[in-house]
Amino acid sequence: MNTYLPTIGLEIHAELKTRTKMFCNSLNDPLETRPNVNICPICMGFPGTLPVANKEAIRHVLRVGTALGGRIADYTEFDRKNYFYPDLPKGYQISQYEYPLVSGGTLGGVAITRIHLEEDAARSQHGSVSTDQNATFSLIDFNRAGLPLMELVTEPVIHDAKVASFFAQELQRLLRALGAGEANMEKGQMRVEANISVSRDNVLGTKVEVKNINSFRAVEKAIAYEIQRQTKLLEEGKSIIQETRGWDENRSVTFPQRLKEGSHDYRYFPEPDIPKFRLSDVLEFSEEAIRASLPELPQEKRDRYTALGLKPEDVETLVADSRYSSFFDAEIAGKLSENADIKLSANYLLTDIRGADPTDEELLNLTNGAFADVIRLLRIGDLSSRGAKDVLAALMSEGGTAEKVARDRGLIQMKDANELDTLVDAVLADNPSIVEDIRKGKREALKFLVGQGMKKSKGAANPAELERSLQNKIEKR
Repeated sequence: MNTYLPTIGLEIHAELKTRTKMFCNSLNDPLETRPNVNICPICMGFPGTLPVANKEAIRHVLRVGTALGGRIADYTEFDRKNYFYPDLPKGYQISQYEYPLVSGGTLGGVAITRIHLEEDAARSQHGSVSTDQNATFSLIDFNRAGLPLMELVTEPVIHDAKVASFFAQELQRLLRALGAGEANMEKGQMRVEANISVSRDNVLGTKVEVKNINSFRAVEKAIAYEIQRQTKLLEEGKSIIQETRGWDENRSVTFPQRLKEGSHDYRYFPEPDIPKFRLSDVLEFSEEAIRASLPELPQEKRDRYTALGLKPEDVETLVADSRYSSFFDAEIAGKLSENADIKLSANYLLTDIRGADPTDEELLNLTNGAFADVIRLLRIGDLSSRGAKDVLAALMSEGGTAEKVARDRGLIQMKDANELDTLVDAVLADNPSIVEDIRKGKREALKFLVGQGMKKSKGAANPAELERSLQNKIEKR
C-alpha cells in the first residue's frame, strides 16, 4: 500500500522598516497611495546611476539572523538576478545568491537555510475601460521598486500546513519585536511562497511552488489544498508537473501559472556596481553589538508568561500584540505580585479592555496604577466582578482614580452588617411567594432573590454575602 508524506519548504519575503529604499535615497513608504512619487533615477534604473547599500537594512537582517541562531557571514556580496518583468525597471533585480548574510538557524523548530537581502519590484495594477472595444490596461506604480526586502528560505522539513502557518506567524512576531518590519500580509508587507511535494514510499516527489498567498489562513488552506491535489494525482497514477501555481482565494484552489524556473535561468553574476563587504570591518555589525541590541524575543516572552501561569491562549495573544504585552508588563506583572491576581488581571485586560478596542489615550488612563487599583478593590471585596468591569470602562473614558470612580457610581460593595441586613429584609418582604417556594425545596429560586438584592442595591451588595444572608434568614423564619 502506498503511503504519502507531504514535504513543505517556505520562501518568505518581508519588507524592512527603513527611512529610505535599499539602494537609493528615495523614501521607503509602502503605504503611499499616490503613484510614482517616491522614485529617483537609481530605483528607476536609469543608465549611469550607481546603487549604494542601505546600512540599516543590512543591520535588520543581521539582527534577525542572530535572533534565530544563524551563522552571520563575514564576506558577502550582492548579485544580479536577471529576468524581465514590466515591474522590474532595470531588467534585473539586485539580490544575493552565493554569499547570503545569514546561513542556518531555527524558528519554531523549523530549520532555516538562508536569509538574504534584495530589492522589491514595482507594483502592477490592471483594469479595463468601458469603450466600444472594451479596452484593458496595465499601470505600474514604482513607489515600491527598490524597497529593502528580506528573503528567508527554510529547509524542506515541514510536513503539516498548520506548522507552516505557525512559522509564518512566528516570523511576523519576531520582525515586529525587532522593529525590523510590520510584516502585514494583507498589505503585502510580507509574502509567503510554499514549495510543496508529496513523496510516495520514501521516494521524493516533484516540487510545486504556490504563490499569491496573502494571509496566514490562506497559507494553511493553500498548502492543504495542494497536498490533497498532488495526492489525488498520484493515487490516479498521474505525474506531478514541476511548476509555479497561484492561489485563488475566492475558489480556494491553486491554478497553474508557469513552469518552475531554476537558478540557472536567472544567470546570476556578482553585482559590479556594489563593492564586496567584510562585515567585520563595520564595528556596529559585530556579534557583540548586534546581540546587545536584541530585545526580549517572542519565545522568551512566551516562556515568561507561561511561567506566570497564564492560559495558553492569553500567552499567545500577548506575544502577538505588543500594545497589550507592554501594558501587561508595566501595569500588571510589574505591580501585582500574586499569580492569582496576575491571571485575573490578564483576563480583564484581554477580554474587557482589549475587547473595547480603546484609543491610546483611553489606554493611558489605566496606567500609573489605575488598573492595578481596580484589581486590588476586586480582591478585597470592595468591587464585584460586574463593578470592576464598569469601573474599568469609566476609567478608560473619563480617567480618574479607581476608588473615586467606584464611590461616585455607588459601586463599592456593602460591608456594613446592618446595611446588608436591612437590604435582605426588604428583599424577603417584597417576594413572599418566592420565599415560600424556597421553603418547599425550590432551592434555585434563591438565585432570583440574590438578583433582586443586587438590583435593589445597584450592584453594591456582595453577591456571595447576600446569598448567605438570605439563606440564613429564610431558614430561621
